[in-house]
Amino acid sequence: QVQLVESGGGLVQAGGSLRLSCTASGRTFSTYAMGWFRQAPGKEREFVSAISRGGGNTRYVDSVKGRFTISRNNAKNTVYLQMNSLKPEDTAIYLCAADRKTSTTTLYAADEVHEYDYWGQGTQVTVSS
Repeated sequence: QVQLVESGGGLVQAGGSLRLSCTASGRTFSTYAMGWFRQAPGKEREFVSAISRGGGNTRYVDSVKGRFTISRNNAKNTVYLQMNSLKPEDTAIYLCAADRKTSTTTLYAADEVHEYDYWGQGTQVTVSS
């Protein structure tokens, strides 16, 4: 079982920046593709970004391209989401997730909720206008 703990959320004005972190327990972090999702009140969980096991492939939802950057440090068991030029519509709970599949290529990075096996509790991001 892998435990994921997010941090770095908070309240920021539109145009501001935040960096989210997600740290995983255990020794197998480097074998997981990692993803960030978000969920606003009354809405479905939405894919934000993903990164492959070795970091060689990254994916983003169109609405955050050019503003958000995902990265990972396998030595620290941590994945990051740098969020710049934040907008009020980015307000949500942000959750990180781990995909434990090893049958895919090392460049695989999924964008579907059902692809992920482990989830953190989330961190709140609120962007004021």
